[in-house]
Amino acid sequence: METKQELKKIIEGCVKNKRKYQKKLFDLYYGKMLGVCMRYAKNPDEAKDIVQNGFIKVYKKIEVYNFTGSLEGWIKRIMVNTAIDQIRKNKRDPFQLKEEIQIKNLEEDIPFESQEADAEIKIKAEQAIKAISELPPGYRMVFNLFVIEGYSHKEIAEYLGINEGTSKSNLAKAKQKLRQKLS
Repeated sequence: METKQELKKIIEGCVKNKRKYQKKLFDLYYGKMLGVCMRYAKNPDEAKDIVQNGFIKVYKKIEVYNFTGSLEGWIKRIMVNTAIDQIRKNKRDPFQLKEEIQIKNLEEDIPFESQEADAEIKIKAEQAIKAISELPPGYRMVFNLFVIEGYSHKEIAEYLGINEGTSKSNLAKAKQKLRQKLS
């Protein structure tokens, strides 16, 4: 990981639109941000598009980053917002229950070694990822935002244009469906 001074140099280079520093920033956070976007995307190609669009926004807004809080957290928030915007732009209703969900390539998501204990953990993790990816889009989005990203129901409601009660209800229903699938 880069030191604070190195990160500051990268950020300053990005503010000046220097490609060398934009590439460094991209290389530094691409993998983590792809993982974030995979939780919202319908398939890996869509996730890659979201990451690309997200980094364009990061480069445009980097001058407003004020070094309070982590840069990774700041970039992650932009990626989540970009994913939500992409879903809206594609006119997919995230709360429509009958959307077909493509299961992601689980082998790429979980880089465990092939030891027996790791194999058992891998199977359980694959089952959890598969169960989450099979949730209806609205449930999956609220579940990801609340459980994985740590957003409050109030924040989720604002981002998605729903009320807090709908967010809480969707989370409860998502958890219920996950319990059924995983038990």
